[in-house]
Amino acid sequence: MLRVAVLTVSDRSSEGIRPDASGPVLVKRVGELSWEVTGIAICPDDVDSISKQLVEWSDNDIADLILTTGGTGLAPRDVTPEATQSVVTRLIPGIPEAMRAASLLKTPHAMLSRGLAGVRGRSLIINLPGSPKAALENLDAVAAALEHAVSKIQGDPSDCAQT
Repeated sequence: MLRVAVLTVSDRSSEGIRPDASGPVLVKRVGELSWEVTGIAICPDDVDSISKQLVEWSDNDIADLILTTGGTGLAPRDVTPEATQSVVTRLIPGIPEAMRAASLLKTPHAMLSRGLAGVRGRSLIINLPGSPKAALENLDAVAAALEHAVSKIQGDPSDCAQT
């Protein structure tokens, strides 16, 4: 069972101005996938705040999978990819490529997403869009591969070939 932490990145939600819509729908989906939620947080669109939370969860073995939602677009305050890149040791480009490919079937705006996926320690970090609908669609596009990915990140020596 994957241990999953969900980080909502939003200035307005972190200030209590707007309720967090994406975090709760991701938490619900994590439960539907029979994974365990081990962390939930909201932080502002700020590289230091985002980075600090990602490091805390990964370095303290809180989560195998960390999902961020928000801050992946083109607005000046959208800095989640920069924060993620500053803390990961390896990027996994196929995950965001698959998410964008799936999303492009629904909207041409998908090509504007700058979300990343990468590894820090024994954790996989994936940036999802900020809208609840897009966050779920993007998670669903890659969910089938995530348990295997985390297993490999954590040192599973078994053959990756599918039968």
